Amino acid sequence: MDVPVDLSRIVIQDTSDQQIIFLREQGGEREFPIVIGDAEACAIDRRLKGYKKARPMTHDLLADVIEKLNGELEKIVINDLKNHTFFATLVIRTQGGLVEVDSRPSDAIALGVASGTPIFVTEHVLREVCRQA
Repeated sequence: MDVPVDLSRIVIQDTSDQQIIFLREQGGEREFPIVIGDAEACAIDRRLKGYKKARPMTHDLLADVIEKLNGELEKIVINDLKNHTFFATLVIRTQGGLVEVDSRPSDAIALGVASGTPIFVTEHVLREVCRQA
């Protein structure tokens, strides 16, 4: 079962090269952090605020490619956790159906946050991270 979550906060620290995003279960109490890199944190923050650069950055480029190919990022699913590393899937709707693409959660969220793409976490991952907390 996939549980809908929201990006509840992003913590950017100038003194560290590891940043943190927090995902929170919609209508629930469970929340967990994901450690991400500087570039992804800045991309998420920039896209949340609607800042555009003169030329497309990587996540803007990917969003444009999906759109130009008549696709739509339907949802993001964080579907696994192995050795403290999260795994995600981009679910893209195309004219031929759904296409799933492996992704880091940080890249998936950076891509989807500007368009309000829903984020889900599989129940087994949510149980695991909330048990560890």
